[in-house]
Amino acid sequence: MAKILLIETATGVCSVAVAVDGQVVTLKETNDSRSHAEFITLFIADVMTGAGLTFSQLDAVAVSRGPGSYTGLRIGVSTAKGICYAADLPLIGVDTLRAMASGMRQHQAVDKSSDYLLIPMIDARRMEVYAAVYDDALRLVMPTEAIVVDSNSFSGYLSNQTVYFGGDGEAKCRQMLSDMPGAVFLDHFLPSAAWMAEDAFRCFISSKFENLAYFEPFYLKDFVAGLPRVKGLR
Repeated sequence: MAKILLIETATGVCSVAVAVDGQVVTLKETNDSRSHAEFITLFIADVMTGAGLTFSQLDAVAVSRGPGSYTGLRIGVSTAKGICYAADLPLIGVDTLRAMASGMRQHQAVDKSSDYLLIPMIDARRMEVYAAVYDDALRLVMPTEAIVVDSNSFSGYLSNQTVYFGGDGEAKCRQMLSDMPGAVFLDHFLPSAAWMAEDAFRCFISSKFENLAYFEPFYLKDFVAGLPRVKGLR
């Protein structure tokens, strides 16, 4: 059996799970964006205890690789690497948007009786989102892009099929595209370590592992730090 620890910190969600052969057996998560550094190790301890496993009994660690929050991704990847180094485990990187698409496909609101597209999206601040487009078999239709949302965004996909939008960036599309026929917005759908289980298992059985020394998150855009305020200046 493939026992994999799953770590998702690409957005405001801090989510950790253990999956066995692609099936989640324990899950702990919160949507408090300030919680990653504070809770990730506690959540890992909880799910490992819940699964009745020690780190030496794991077969791999999988981490959500991005795109997403610079800080969140750094915390998740550094934590995953630390466990892999300490327990001599292989590291699996899971594309964040593809994992979300996998979760969207399982959503009860998705009508599986007809063809459809899935557009998982992550808030990238202002009117920008990180998004990709997948078909109902999770085949990539549009690769990951940073998109400034307007009334024409994704219009080419909305002409003759149902398109499901999900993630913490979908509210921006809802503002612009709610009148478009075929657009369906999945309320309260967010990234979760649970959505990583299938892809992590697929990578494991095909031995698709990351190089621990060189693996970095997929930020999509360079991190830009804010300028510090200087007293007395505005």
